[in-house]
Amino acid sequence: MTTKNVLSVISVLFAVTLASGAVAEFDTPVIEEWTKTETNDKGEEEVVDYMTIDGIMVHETDPAKQPQPPVVQPGTESTQETPGQAPSDAIVLFDGNDLSNWTSTTPGEPSKWLVTDRAMSPVKDSGMIQTKQEFGSCQLHLEFATPKTPEGEGQGRGNSGVFLMGQYEVQILDSYENTTYPDGQAGALYGRKKPLVNASRKPGEWQTYDIIFHRPVFEGDKVVKRATFTVLHNGVLIHDHYELTGGTGWRGSHSITNYVPHGDKGPIQLQDHGNPVLFRNIWIRELED
Repeated sequence: MTTKNVLSVISVLFAVTLASGAVAEFDTPVIEEWTKTETNDKGEEEVVDYMTIDGIMVHETDPAKQPQPPVVQPGTESTQETPGQAPSDAIVLFDGNDLSNWTSTTPGEPSKWLVTDRAMSPVKDSGMIQTKQEFGSCQLHLEFATPKTPEGEGQGRGNSGVFLMGQYEVQILDSYENTTYPDGQAGALYGRKKPLVNASRKPGEWQTYDIIFHRPVFEGDKVVKRATFTVLHNGVLIHDHYELTGGTGWRGSHSITNYVPHGDKGPIQLQDHGNPVLFRNIWIRELED
């Protein structure tokens, strides 16, 4: 097929799409241009051209006219032996010392989780824990490890979970050579979305989740903006700005739950599912909605 024919086919497809009304709507950028006479560093007057796109000054280096982004000192990467450091603007939720930032999800009860060798873990019947501080849209980093000698199989092997806003679960599981239902394996948005790939490390090795989460927005009982998840498991993308269509969690086999309106912020929760799991190096950065 010649280039001319290809262009003709594209034109026809575009015309059909227009006729069907299936074209996505995009906001038109607001572009403003103007000139201004200014005095340069040599004391000479000169005419300067300016342009903004959606309110952002284009190619402007003067911080008085276009503020520079804030400086954040990057953290350091973890190794299997040593946890890394959080970025300078992060809120450290667990640094290996104590559970001062955490509490039980049961009102009035302290956390029963243990801290050993700079990692925390649930014990039998300890229940879930949650952060004392609440968060909305965020970047969350956490590290976890399941037992080196696997215990159980399927959902009974290294099962836990991290809940954003106390509502939306990213599954934690030993999914290395361990088959279960895909929407319940490691990295799944539980009951909603299987991960793009299985990036699990071997049992006993430290693993990382880096989660970019944007909260849902409600107007009354209606969700007007759905939650989105971008998740990296051990540095591998497993959810790419996925728009969550409703709640997560176990509601019985094959059940689907709609969004239930809630506040703008909620706690980060870690699950006690009766399986031994270690956690370390947990930090969070708050994001704009």
